[in-house]
Amino acid sequence: MQQDQFETLVKSLCEKDSLPLVLEALKACEEQEVVEAAESLTGQFKLAEIDGEKRIYHVSIQENDEGEEQEYAEWIMNDGDDVIKFVAWFFFDMFEIKQKDVYQAAGRTYQQPKRK
Repeated sequence: MQQDQFETLVKSLCEKDSLPLVLEALKACEEQEVVEAAESLTGQFKLAEIDGEKRIYHVSIQENDEGEEQEYAEWIMNDGDDVIKFVAWFFFDMFEIKQKDVYQAAGRTYQQPKRK
């Protein structure tokens, strides 16, 4: 995918209102690799209320060191957050594109999360 095509895709995704809408738009993309990556994620997101926040997690099954299957949950964003968080996570997790570069493609400034 050319840089200008990537920027156009990221900007169009950022116009969506929710993670499910972004995921559907990714599945409808012209780039087959993006479509396959989006389809591989279908059904892997869970909403959980923790500390009064509705958090969206990516849940996957992976083998641990003992060879046993184990469920892993990665906090992606909160329900209602700007979808750029999911878009940046998607391109980093699936294609190793730095989050800063995804934000830049969207015409936004990436803020490094503060350490606690």
